[in-house]
Amino acid sequence: MLLLHSVCQQVKRKKEAGENRIRPGRKRVKVRYPKVKEKEAGSKGQSILTQVLDKGRFLRLGESLSLNPGRAMELRCKGTNIGWAYPSYLDTFNDNRLSIKQHERYSQLILTSPSAADTGEYSCWVVLCDGEECTKDGESTSATYIYFTDKDELFVPSAIHFEIIYLRPDKPATVPCRVTNPKINVSLHREVPAEEIAVDGIQVSYNPMKGFIIQNPSPEHKGAYYCKANSTTKTTPQISTKYQLLYVEVPSGPPLVTIEASSNIVSGGDIFNVTCTVLGEPEMNVSFSWSYPGQGQRPVSIHDSWRLINRGVGHTTRISQSVMIVDDVETIDYGKYICTTKNKRGQTLVATTVKSHE
Repeated sequence: MLLLHSVCQQVKRKKEAGENRIRPGRKRVKVRYPKVKEKEAGSKGQSILTQVLDKGRFLRLGESLSLNPGRAMELRCKGTNIGWAYPSYLDTFNDNRLSIKQHERYSQLILTSPSAADTGEYSCWVVLCDGEECTKDGESTSATYIYFTDKDELFVPSAIHFEIIYLRPDKPATVPCRVTNPKINVSLHREVPAEEIAVDGIQVSYNPMKGFIIQNPSPEHKGAYYCKANSTTKTTPQISTKYQLLYVEVPSGPPLVTIEASSNIVSGGDIFNVTCTVLGEPEMNVSFSWSYPGQGQRPVSIHDSWRLINRGVGHTTRISQSVMIVDDVETIDYGKYICTTKNKRGQTLVATTVKSHE
């Protein structure tokens, strides 16, 4: 009994020492580190987007993929409710080559007879719904940039043959000469003075999925540009769409508005107009609405328009106007004319008063 008791105590002491030195350490590693890494790999590394190959084989897609044009492409995205995004012109032209079908466990996208013009990003995501409200699950999203390599079409074809690019001092600008093969050698050129733009990877860099990126645009970058691509099979290089780079320097925010009447004092039977003017960024759409004394009772004529103007040295601004014309003035037309302007950053109200001459 004494011997058994002694052995048991000895084993017990070894067990305690072993636990103190080894087990807690192993437990911490297994619980805290590998599990976190596995979670990160599942959310970031595991793509839900696959390409269907022949004979029932599948390829899980990564950042990019190069395919030959002409052969139908089938993509699948795992999930019972899936949303898709693809090159926008496929929607613009109601292209019947594209079909999407939701199955029980996955969604299927098929593009028949793909061409160089179909080069771009294809992405899918899980849609989460709570009743009638649905949202995109940001953690279950996959995207792949697909090149349809065409030896005769080095640049992704565009319906626009002359494109305007706006340069802003507060954000990078992109000259979007994308290519159909990431291995193609591309250069950026200015027309006047004729020169090739140096690509240093810092101030100017190139991404085959986007084009040339100018990191800190300035007035010196404005002008006409084009891109040149050198083929590996042909000696003659290809020239891209022409790009006109315009420098912009206007306030960002709600519309900057002025209002002015052709005359603030009028007589019965006169004609007058009230003009509402907004100066803003070239690509910023502006909407107008009016409130006026004879509203709903008196006919008026309203004309909206916009154009680009040069404001300062090398600066381009969009001027948007709404003009209200009041003909054959009556007593009901006297009073306050209010113009409300809206853009995606807010709204601004301005007003002017038209009085009787008498």
